[in-house]
Amino acid sequence: MFQLTLRQMLTMFAFILVGYLLRKGKILPESSGVTLARLETYLFVPALSLSNMIKHCTVENFTENWTLILYGAGIVVVGLLLAIPLSHLFVPRAKTSDEEYQRSIYRYAMTFANYGFVGNFLIKEVFGDIFFFKYQMFNFVIGILCTVYGLYLLIPKDKSAGLWHNLKKGLLAPPMIALFSGIAIGLLGLSDYVPTFLTTMFKNAGDCQGPVAMVLAGFVIAGFPMKEIFVNKKVYVASFVRMIALPAVIVLTLNLLNVPKDVQILALICFGTPLGLNTIVYPQTYGGDVKTGAAMATISHTLSIATIPLMYLLLIELL
Repeated sequence: MFQLTLRQMLTMFAFILVGYLLRKGKILPESSGVTLARLETYLFVPALSLSNMIKHCTVENFTENWTLILYGAGIVVVGLLLAIPLSHLFVPRAKTSDEEYQRSIYRYAMTFANYGFVGNFLIKEVFGDIFFFKYQMFNFVIGILCTVYGLYLLIPKDKSAGLWHNLKKGLLAPPMIALFSGIAIGLLGLSDYVPTFLTTMFKNAGDCQGPVAMVLAGFVIAGFPMKEIFVNKKVYVASFVRMIALPAVIVLTLNLLNVPKDVQILALICFGTPLGLNTIVYPQTYGGDVKTGAAMATISHTLSIATIPLMYLLLIELL
């Protein structure tokens, strides 16, 4: 399992390198980052949710796994509360709108890991479709909070609109519409009435989600000098907290509470993945600053090649 996890991390890193070379070699135009981000937001991520929920969200599966929703919700709420003081450690003073935005980025990073792009890719390739359904159940509330709260934090212009506006915008975002639609189709037993060509299309588009997200990360990273990316010491600290400290505390606590091993694995993958790519995708889609997000993606995804397999070995195999 350690070798298989390591291989998937190297595969993702290779896609990041492809995106980097596509921009540096001027093979794709500079505006391609926005296009890739919108493809993720409006097509690939929704298709992945639809494909999996239509296939696996039966009444039987939902009944067996509904407790996973509670586990995920409980952990992310605690993480959300911890992220507030942690973000103040990274940005002690926020006197300007730019400093306030930087603090918001760190608050988002301390609350949500890259459970979607990296987590989905790892779960599907390492554990298979059935476990991926469990992973989506675990992430049900996390996904709602990530979309709603993420939009609120990562799109500066939306802050003036108020929380209710962001709540509606988050719940009506394409990934959430797709998730709720897939759940409804699955639970109501309507999957047999969905044309085969559509389910095939959803599956094929969903398979593009992980690779395209990694290519997007590399493409955005290539837009900044490497020196500016790698000298940000705060991002190294944030990466350590995100990928080692927080998941270690979470998994060890679950282990002490005798929580099932499947839940421990789901929690590790969800909260031990690199700093979220939404710090690139949302700002890139809606016109925000992506420099800090690019540094987070570069440093944390590079380090995750080692940290994810090692954390899995130490916290799951050896406990």
